[in-house]
Amino acid sequence: MMTDRVIFVCTIIIAAVYFYATTLIPSLEIGDPLGPKAFPRLLGVCLLIAAGLLFLEMWKERKLRTPQTDSDEAVVWQHGWVIVSVAVWTGIYYLAFDRLGYILATSLYLLALTAWFNRGKWTANVLTSLLFSGLSYWMFVTLDVNLPKGVLPF
Repeated sequence: MMTDRVIFVCTIIIAAVYFYATTLIPSLEIGDPLGPKAFPRLLGVCLLIAAGLLFLEMWKERKLRTPQTDSDEAVVWQHGWVIVSVAVWTGIYYLAFDRLGYILATSLYLLALTAWFNRGKWTANVLTSLLFSGLSYWMFVTLDVNLPKGVLPF
């Protein structure tokens, strides 16, 4: 589908810009030999792996798919409001992030998204949202990354 191709090309462009930006991070003469560039480069590699997996999925789908009609593209554009809704919800998350704190804001953000895209599976949605928020908060605190605590006492 054309949408997948656009996402693939955008992902490759973002990864290239991201890798260029990691070269601008200054290296330290003392401390960890990997320096501050290791984690951003790891994220860039993960981004390229995701793009590669998307390409493989598109390649497999191309072999299995029947010729595309115009109605398929019309359906994609009719659901453009989903993209707008996710963008608005992400903006609300961004605005509420400092006030609510990382754990609460991220849990609510993920719960709303998983409730929409994974309908009817409330146990999985709640567990995913809470566990991701809690474990990622713990990981960042362990790495001495300061995240907003918000209204929660810890």
